[in-house]
Amino acid sequence: MKPFEAMRIAWEAILKNKVRSFLTMLGIIIGVSAVIIMVAISAGTEATIQEQITSLGSDLVFVQSAMTRGGPGQMPSGGLVYDDAAALEEGVSGIVSVVVEQASTETIKAGNVTLEDIEINGTTTGFPSVRDMTIAEGRYFNDTELERKTKVAVLGSTVAVELFGSTNNAVGQYITVANTRMAVVGVFEERGLVGNTDFDSRIYMPITVVFQKFTFNPFARFMGDNIRMIYVEVDPQANLDTIITQIELLLAKRHNVTLDEADFSVTTQQDIIATQESTTAAFRSLLGWVAGVSLIVGGIGIMNIMLVSVTERTREIGIRQAVGATADDIRLQFLTEALLLSIIGGLIGTAVGVGGSYVFGAVSDMRTVISAGSILLAFGSAAIVGAFFGYYPANQAAKLDPIEALRYE
Repeated sequence: MKPFEAMRIAWEAILKNKVRSFLTMLGIIIGVSAVIIMVAISAGTEATIQEQITSLGSDLVFVQSAMTRGGPGQMPSGGLVYDDAAALEEGVSGIVSVVVEQASTETIKAGNVTLEDIEINGTTTGFPSVRDMTIAEGRYFNDTELERKTKVAVLGSTVAVELFGSTNNAVGQYITVANTRMAVVGVFEERGLVGNTDFDSRIYMPITVVFQKFTFNPFARFMGDNIRMIYVEVDPQANLDTIITQIELLLAKRHNVTLDEADFSVTTQQDIIATQESTTAAFRSLLGWVAGVSLIVGGIGIMNIMLVSVTERTREIGIRQAVGATADDIRLQFLTEALLLSIIGGLIGTAVGVGGSYVFGAVSDMRTVISAGSILLAFGSAAIVGAFFGYYPANQAAKLDPIEALRYE
């Protein structure tokens, strides 16, 4: 029997029992669509995490504090302090900029307008470069204002509009942050929401002012102002490993610790991305296997219905054998029917999966990324499942005795 003839006979058999054929394919449809949607959700999550990390800026090294605290009434010990940032900028070659951030939440007033729970971000002069932000109006504060703790502020675009009606009217105005009067010297261009951070709804000012007015630490006079993270922007032409080594040695010397006992950690964007990718890859594999169970269930459904079909069509099989069909012809006929069921189910499942991924991404907060690999994997798995679970019924049909088959009622 020619393959084309086998496909024609299989297609006719499927059309004779449309409802049963659709119900048989339903397991494959659910399995294929589930694989595509699950992988799309996982890939979207991974892409979102990677974008959040890279949005911090390019060529960054993160120096994170591992500060420990003493008991009640004791001073905190270890960890990074603000002066470490200046030491890194002066003592490590190949560094473009060093940025430190210190956040607080305060009430902001300007004229008759009051905004509550606005995040203020104390930082350093390299912030716009590291965070890839551009001044739209006015300017950013300078090193002199940072050192002298000058009370100046740069507004995010949303805050500027809420306080002064537009970004054009903000520069030169004054705002009151808690009880501190600040001069507005600039407004950032709109940046939008990056991850969970709304850069446009913040106020930026010298970190020295934030230390002094909003996050006062009684131990700072003796130990320095504690900070959680230092962002180091590295020259793209510099050797990253060499710079990391310099940072570790310099901070270990300043803190009087060995590298094995360091009260800080140094990581890169690539380290963080690699860690997140390994986590999401494991999660994606888990989701894929869970969804794959549906394919197996669908394959079992195909095998079950094909066995029923063989029983129902026993006399037809006997007639075909009587007119010259060989065992291989019978086996090909039923195997083709099983494959056709799984392939059609795979096509429908692919359409449902792609459409479902788009809809899920549109109506939910989770991002979805559809990859060609997941579609090929799901569709290929459906075809393999059809062939695997269709072979046994096809083989059973091929083994029927022609005489017994003709006698079957």
